[in-house]
Amino acid sequence: MQLVSNRYTMILSLVVFLGGPDLVRSAEPAAKPHVLLIMTDDMGWSDLRCQGNAKLYTPRIDALAKQGVRFTNAYAAAPVCSPTRAALITGLAPARLNITQHGADGPQFWPKDRIIQPPVVGHILEHKTVTLAERFRDVGYHTGFFGKWHLSGTQVRKDDPTTGGRGFFPDRHGFEVNVGGCGFGGPPTYFDPFRIPTIKPRKTGEYLTDRLADETISWMRRSKDQPMFVCLWTYNPHYPFEAPSELIGKYRGKEGKGLRNPIYGAQIEATDRAVGRVLDEVDRLGIAGQTVVVFTSDNGGWSGATDNHPLRSGKGDLFEGGIRVPLIIRWPGVARPGTINSTPVVSMDLTATVLDAAGINLADGERLDGITLKPMLVGRDVKPRSLFFHYPHFAWHKSNRPGAAVRDGNHKLILRFDDNSIELYDLAVDIGESRNLAKKRPQVARKLRESLEAWLARTGARRPTRR
Repeated sequence: MQLVSNRYTMILSLVVFLGGPDLVRSAEPAAKPHVLLIMTDDMGWSDLRCQGNAKLYTPRIDALAKQGVRFTNAYAAAPVCSPTRAALITGLAPARLNITQHGADGPQFWPKDRIIQPPVVGHILEHKTVTLAERFRDVGYHTGFFGKWHLSGTQVRKDDPTTGGRGFFPDRHGFEVNVGGCGFGGPPTYFDPFRIPTIKPRKTGEYLTDRLADETISWMRRSKDQPMFVCLWTYNPHYPFEAPSELIGKYRGKEGKGLRNPIYGAQIEATDRAVGRVLDEVDRLGIAGQTVVVFTSDNGGWSGATDNHPLRSGKGDLFEGGIRVPLIIRWPGVARPGTINSTPVVSMDLTATVLDAAGINLADGERLDGITLKPMLVGRDVKPRSLFFHYPHFAWHKSNRPGAAVRDGNHKLILRFDDNSIELYDLAVDIGESRNLAKKRPQVARKLRESLEAWLARTGARRPTRR
C-alpha cells in the first residue's frame, strides 16, 4: 500500500469549545502533527459508557469520543495481545509476522485430548521488521513508549544476548524512551514496587497507571518542541485485579449486567482518569490542535473479568467478544467531531492512518496490511472490505477452538481447524452469533471460505497439524 503524503500549510489553530473544554478543532490539520497512540490491555468493546455500558464511569474517554470519530465495528488484529501489538506497531497482519499467540505458546494451553497441535510460531518482534517508531524517528520525531510491550520475550541465552529480553525492548525498536515496556504480559502488581525491570521504584503504593501517566506527561513536556510520537499502552485492565481502594467502593453492590467484578470497574475508571490527565497535558502544552489521538484496545475483554454482552465470548476467541474493540480517533482538522462510523476496520488501519497524518510514505516495495482511515474520518462513504483473522492456538477456556475468520460486509465466517467445519453469521441481525447460517446460505459460506483460504495462503499463515 502506498500512503499519500499530506502536505498542509501550518496555520493558527482555532480552539472551539463544543460540549466540553477539551474539544479542540483546527482550521487545517498540522503538516507534522504529534501522534498520541493509546492502547489499553484487555478492554472489551462494552467497557466504556459511550459504548453503552451505564455501570462504568469513563467520562474522559467518552469526552474524547465527542471530539472525534467513534468506530463501532473496530477489530483487534487478533483475540490476544501480542499479535495485535505487533500488528499495530508494524502495520502487518499477525499471520504475516508469524506472531499469533500471546507470548510463547506451550503445554499449559494445550488440552490433553486435543486432536491437533498448534503450529510453532514466534513471540519476539524481530529487527527485520520496521516499526512505527523507526519510521517516525527517521523523519525527525521524538519517540516515547510508556506501558506494556510484550513483544520481546523474557529469556536471554548466555551465548547470544540478542535472542530475547532487552535486545527487543521498545528502545531497540525505534523508541528513544521506554518506561514499562518489557516481556511481561501483565504486571506482577499494580502497586509500587511493580517489579517491572524498566520502571524504577518511586513511591511505595503508587498505582501503575498513574505512574505511566506521570512519565508520559513529563516526557511530553521535555519533547514538545519537536513532533512527538507517543505510545501509552496501559497494562490496565489486564490481570491482576488491583485498583485504588477509593475507586473500588464505587462499584461494590453494582454487580450484574455490565459489571462482573467491582475491582475491574475500578481499573477501568483508573484507566480513564490516567488518559484524561494525559489529554489535559496536551491541552496545557498548547498542542491539542496539532495532535492526533488514537484510543483502542489490544483484544476483547476477558470473560472472567468483564461482561462482553451483547457480544459472544471474549479474549482468546474468534467470536466477536474476542476481537471487537473500542476505537476513537481525534484528528483536528480532519475527523468530524462527535460522529460515529460503522465501517469495519482493523488494527493495521491505525498504522496506515497515523503515517498518513504525518505524511510518511513507504519505501518502494513496502506494503502494509491496513489502509488509512482518513476518508472515513472526514465523512466519506467507503465500501467495506474483507477483514481477516488467524488464531491457530488454544486459549485458557473450553469454548476456544483454533481457527481463522473473515468478515465481509455483515457476514462473518469462522473456519475451525480441528474438524474443518465452518460457521456463518449475519452480524447485522445476530451480533451475538447465536445462529449458524452455513447450511442455509451455502453460496455465501463457500465464497467467504474461498476468500479466507486465499488470504491464509498469501500471508503464509501457519496452521495446526494432526496429532
